Amino acid sequence: MIKGTTKLLGVIGYPIEHSLSPVMHNAAIAHLGVDYVYLPFAISPSDLKTAIAGFTAIGIQGFNVTIPHKQAILPYLSEITTLAQAVGAVNTVWCTHNGWSGTNTDVVGFLTPLQVYHQHWDDKVAVILGYGGAARAVVAGCVELGITEIYVVGRNPQKLEAFQHSWITSPLAVSVKTCAWEQLSTLLPQADLLVNATPIGMYPHIEESPVDGSVMDKIKLGAIAYDLIYIPRTTEFLNLAAARGAMILNGLPMLVHQGAAALQLWLQQPVPIEIMRQSLQQHLES
Repeated sequence: MIKGTTKLLGVIGYPIEHSLSPVMHNAAIAHLGVDYVYLPFAISPSDLKTAIAGFTAIGIQGFNVTIPHKQAILPYLSEITTLAQAVGAVNTVWCTHNGWSGTNTDVVGFLTPLQVYHQHWDDKVAVILGYGGAARAVVAGCVELGITEIYVVGRNPQKLEAFQHSWITSPLAVSVKTCAWEQLSTLLPQADLLVNATPIGMYPHIEESPVDGSVMDKIKLGAIAYDLIYIPRTTEFLNLAAARGAMILNGLPMLVHQGAAALQLWLQQPVPIEIMRQSLQQHLES
């Protein structure tokens, strides 16, 4: 029950109506019996500065950040963690006496589902589609895995160049090669890990895929195709990859683990990850 004492948490993005974060966070909050509520906030890019000031005024305790604000939020934060500095993007923010602080739990969220594959990653090749905040977390995760060949593929040459240049000052020892979209056909036969870090294929445009069938034909048998999208649970990107013998992984486990890390940071206590996972599963099956 929401009362005058209830503390506010939330997620900002644009659009935000597809987000399942409120489902899992409020399930965990109810299970723990703490006086919090987690709400979604649709904040357009032009309103971001005003919204952050408003959050300060109404005493929001913390919030998650999703597309398109993971990098745009940085100027409004008083401090960010070393990890967030390395990634250059923030997905979790909390209130302090000195203002807003930020970190990035997407990295642990991205990495945790890959642990079940028990691979030696140092001789693997990763191909990442997209160059936004999510892609930055994926690059950092690939570095942590020990992958030495990391290719980032995009359609805008200026943004690709800026992406590559941005890692020069990163505390991480990152060696990223950026490639035009037209090079994807030659990269796919080498890729052991193919990650969709773009919003292409996200609800409601579920018929779309960032990679068409003729290009996906070139994916290596047994490669891992990892889509950070979680609605729909099996995207067209994953359907195409699975039909060609790839192992597939959607964004739902990443959502759970990055969310659990954020909630633990806000509440300063252990959180029920399995409750969060089950709440999402039940929601998607209802």
